[in-house]
Amino acid sequence: MKYFISDLHFFHGNILNMDKRNFSNITEMQEHIIAKWNSKVKEDDEVYILGDLSWEKGINTYNLLTKLHGKLILVEGNHDAWYLDDPNFDDYIFEDVRNYMEINMKDKFLVLSHYPMFFYNHQFHKNDSKYMTYMLYGHVHNTYDEYMINSFINKASTLERLTAGDEREYTPFQMINCFCAFSDYTPLTIDEWIAIDKERREMINQYEKEQGGSLSYEQWMELNDIIISKFTNL
Repeated sequence: MKYFISDLHFFHGNILNMDKRNFSNITEMQEHIIAKWNSKVKEDDEVYILGDLSWEKGINTYNLLTKLHGKLILVEGNHDAWYLDDPNFDDYIFEDVRNYMEINMKDKFLVLSHYPMFFYNHQFHKNDSKYMTYMLYGHVHNTYDEYMINSFINKASTLERLTAGDEREYTPFQMINCFCAFSDYTPLTIDEWIAIDKERREMINQYEKEQGGSLSYEQWMELNDIIISKFTNL
């Protein structure tokens, strides 16, 4: 089984306030993540971590990773150098470390990057008339940047374009933010992420309608609390 998750931020003290993570301290957060992770992941499963795994140096990060089930694959984020560049870190704990990855599954094609990409490889490819490519990302957590991404998707998805054969079509934006708080800090399969992403984006769009249009930063932060409460069982 393949699982995906992003932006765990182990050992990052400020992340509790930044993300409004409902833990009293980092130790409590990490114990919760380890428990949720190991309740889902088996030793032979693959877990793709979409960046920003840890803010600690090599030894402490390595020791924590030894407690996690599964084969770990890292798609490097902007904060992973804390431990990756530490000569005391044994990167053999990862099956692979890359800046970007693509996975060709039976009925889906996955593009993996820490950073969101609006135009990605195989974006228009179909399987049984359904678009088959999904762009999995992290980096933005549930900040106002994520709201801007959602707004761009809504707008750009309504614009017609011409194909090379002069046919009219709409650009699919099957982009999924795998932010760990959306899954109660648990790695999920692609199908589980698709379901969560659909529900979460419907919540955003409905909230916009209720507020009469685009959300201000303050309105987004109010919605952020609702979203995190919905998807995090704390």
